[in-house]
Amino acid sequence: MPIVSPNRNTLSTLSTPTTGRTRSELWLILIAFAITYFVWGSTYLANWWAVHSIPPFLLAGARFTFAGLLMYVIGRMAGQAKVTALHWRNALFAGILLFVIGNGALVWALQYIDSGIVALMVAFEPLMVVGFQWKMRGRKPGWDTLFGIMLGIIGMLLLVGQPEFVADPHWMTALIAIFIGMIGWAYVSVWLTEAEMPNSVFQTAALQMLTGGAVLLLIALLHGDIQAFHLAEVTNKAWWSLGYLIIGGSILAFTAFNFLLKKVATEKVVTNTYVNPVVALFLGWWLNKEHISNQSLLASILLLGGVILINSRLIRRKKK
Repeated sequence: MPIVSPNRNTLSTLSTPTTGRTRSELWLILIAFAITYFVWGSTYLANWWAVHSIPPFLLAGARFTFAGLLMYVIGRMAGQAKVTALHWRNALFAGILLFVIGNGALVWALQYIDSGIVALMVAFEPLMVVGFQWKMRGRKPGWDTLFGIMLGIIGMLLLVGQPEFVADPHWMTALIAIFIGMIGWAYVSVWLTEAEMPNSVFQTAALQMLTGGAVLLLIALLHGDIQAFHLAEVTNKAWWSLGYLIIGGSILAFTAFNFLLKKVATEKVVTNTYVNPVVALFLGWWLNKEHISNQSLLASILLLGGVILINSRLIRRKKK
């Protein structure tokens, strides 16, 4: 899942740039694309490794609190304007939906589901966004988008309906948690487009991560995650994964995403939506020995095909 959707104050800055570019700028754009594709795609496996040593809500809370604090301090040192009480309230609401309900549910589910399968499920989220845009903004989808949604639904049914999954009670509970998380993320992604937030996307994300991370740490305390945490039981791989999630998955990847929003057309930036699951699926198979069935492969083709159809409509609309 991407860190945050741009709000109305930043949309005016997201325009297709002029064609003249220096060689160094082209390299920076290529590097930024690689980061959003592969770093965000790899966070599913990093979360899987970490959550098997660090309780889920403590893991997610520590990640976003530290990342948000670092980004906030960097922003203040760079001279960004002070935020208002309204900004903090909106950030709290967005942070709860994005990071507590959205990411928190996903990390919890990774205790029971392979990282690649979770990434494929999350590929269904853009289809949910279309539904919320229709309901909340009156943006009726076209027939190609509806066909994409139908492909995604069929793919999701194939993915979650595999006999080895249905027979596992933990799988079904984790599945419900992921869907609740996707609903929260999809809703707030649409809500954010008209929410009053700081002009800086970097500062906006910092506030959301700070507030969401703080709520996650409170849940970790109430849920018993902090009490159940034993420092000596955390593996080196889990520590490295947590550091990678904070620096790479939150700060570095978001900075790259923000840079791309200012340098290239938005519809090109969001292509990470269908690259991330492919990266996650491959890394889970390669580095974590996760099994990929033929039914999962077919489901992934249908799911990603649906997302591509939706994004292709966005590209055509932008060109008009």
